[in-house]
Amino acid sequence: MGTNRSASDEESWARIRAELDGAVDVLRARDAAEIAHLRKLAVLGREALSMSRRNGLLGRETDMQLRAVAAEFAAIARCGDRRVQNEIGRALEIVDGNPLVLAAWEAGRLTAKHVDDVVKLGRNIPEENHDEWQEAAIAVAERDVPARVYGALESLVQHFTARTFAERHKAAVADRGVYLRDLGDGMSELTLRGATTLLVAIDDRLNQMAVSTIDAAREAAVDARAAGEEHEPDTRTRQQVRADVLCDLGLTGGPAVDPTHGVDGKTSLGAIRARVQLVVTADTLSGKDDRAAELVGAGLIDADEARTLAGDATLWDRVHLDATTKTVTHVDQYRPPAALRRMLQARDRHCRWPGCHLPAIRCELDHSIDHALGGPTCESNLCNLCQRHHSMKQFTDWLVLQLGGGVIQWTSPTGRVYREDLPVPSVCFTPEFVAERPPPDTPSPF
Repeated sequence: MGTNRSASDEESWARIRAELDGAVDVLRARDAAEIAHLRKLAVLGREALSMSRRNGLLGRETDMQLRAVAAEFAAIARCGDRRVQNEIGRALEIVDGNPLVLAAWEAGRLTAKHVDDVVKLGRNIPEENHDEWQEAAIAVAERDVPARVYGALESLVQHFTARTFAERHKAAVADRGVYLRDLGDGMSELTLRGATTLLVAIDDRLNQMAVSTIDAAREAAVDARAAGEEHEPDTRTRQQVRADVLCDLGLTGGPAVDPTHGVDGKTSLGAIRARVQLVVTADTLSGKDDRAAELVGAGLIDADEARTLAGDATLWDRVHLDATTKTVTHVDQYRPPAALRRMLQARDRHCRWPGCHLPAIRCELDHSIDHALGGPTCESNLCNLCQRHHSMKQFTDWLVLQLGGGVIQWTSPTGRVYREDLPVPSVCFTPEFVAERPPPDTPSPF
């Protein structure tokens, strides 16, 4: 139905048309930049693989060259090297493995999501049929938005491969996994990828548990009112109850099949408890203030959650910070310490490879100067590295140098230098005066 537009409305629509034209130009420029970025990553990947083949490297050593290149770019881009390595793999698959799809993207016929869908489904196509698949898939994909054409693309796969759905599903299951992402404000997102039948069943079971919990709460409220008793209502939504039930199962349950059961020297899987590294001030812990605490490797959490975690802890480190620089100067405990390891966990907080934030409690202590070459086992020659980056330091041409005070200098295979300063504490307090360090046997304030 048409409307009579005023002159001011016409002016607004004219401005909107102009802005939309500009937005289209921005979208095209963004796609062009992403494609150029992919081409550069593909070149980096080819060079790394070529170097591995030239040097006769096999297996894990081949991957190490790719890791070293990914780490170099990640340090420049200030992001994680695992992410960059995955992006290099994607670039090689699109640029070298699907050139027709890339050309259609460059021509504006496809979006990046179209491209990823066609490339993913094309992994099931035999090499001799792959060009024909690309042409047919492009013709289907360009008709509509990705979500609307995905089913048609899945059906199209059947015409180009002899592999059955069961065979393709078996290969896809190998990509199952669980992934954690920080959302800020003390919240994170845990994503589970797995077989549809299992995940639908999990979803249904959580739903039934949530409904039963809510029904039980309502019945308890009715009984309390009938008895004239006060009752605290359960105001949680179904989604909130589902989340709470899943957390309880993940933290306190055990798997139906436990390969460690009855094995000497093994802890049963159900008995394994989560390990976290928590940094909280003594004032917050004792209830004098409600400042946020830090869950190292994840982010900030609120004071009440920190106190709950602290209540279950069997061991605490007391960390002394320099009043000016906030660097760790001393660590003591209220049980016999493994002093150096805990000192370095408190100092480093996470893996010291550029860009890595895996908590130090899940890392390994590494001698910057190899112990076998005379490197001392002391604070100035040790730092925490995760297993991935410990291996990269050992098997690639990255070099490390400790500059003192916990500052670390990394030199990449291309000669670029990256400085790793001490991590800045997210949680600390600045006293109005600097007191002398208490002796190690001072009673715990908490």
